[in-house]
Amino acid sequence: MPRKASQPSLADQHAAPGGAAAVDRALSVLSAFRTGDTALTLAELAERTQLYKSTVLRLLASLEHGRLVQRSADGHYTLGAEIARLHAVYAASFSLEGVVMPVLRELTRVTRESAAFHVRQGDHRLCLYRVDSPQPVRDHIKAGDLLPLERGAGGRVLMAFAGAAGEPYETIRHSGVVVLEGDRMPELSGISAPVFNETGALAGAVTLTMPTPRLQREHAALVVAAAAEATRNLGGFYPWPND
Repeated sequence: MPRKASQPSLADQHAAPGGAAAVDRALSVLSAFRTGDTALTLAELAERTQLYKSTVLRLLASLEHGRLVQRSADGHYTLGAEIARLHAVYAASFSLEGVVMPVLRELTRVTRESAAFHVRQGDHRLCLYRVDSPQPVRDHIKAGDLLPLERGAGGRVLMAFAGAAGEPYETIRHSGVVVLEGDRMPELSGISAPVFNETGALAGAVTLTMPTPRLQREHAALVVAAAAEATRNLGGFYPWPND
């Protein structure tokens, strides 16, 4: 009989409700490949998935058959050609708006504050997408507006992950979120967290803005969760805990 694992695998810990355990485990093997990896050994795959090597070997056999994984002559494993084909299909149908807007809508729904997605544009930041607070007192920035890059929560995040030196940028890079009162305008406050794409590059910043008297610092966890969801939907890896 197979040995019982001393601790649940990553797939078991994050099993899909109503899903198939074998599929969850196969997907965990694919997810073990990270940005910067060229090839992984069986031992590395077993360690990253927390599965027995014998289990990983069986999963790899199926993944290799489906061209999702390939085995090199030295016994190492890399992602297969089918991954590239699927990525091409995905890229052709990809819509950043379709990824970001549902995240912003949900963030606004649960906080009742305005949520936006900012990207860098030269020496400014562009409000690319925006969902307004349902409350009558709010800021009136619109999608398409240019804002200062060096002021405001969203701008600070974009600068931090572009490598800006000193504070508050070091702290932002360490914590993955910033809460600022009156940084751009005294009467406005903001909370922002970075979003990354599938290559690990900064894609933008999710930012929650509100009148300063309504600032709730505990909303930082919701902003981080929104940024993490957007990152995952872009195929990226989010480096901070957000549970």
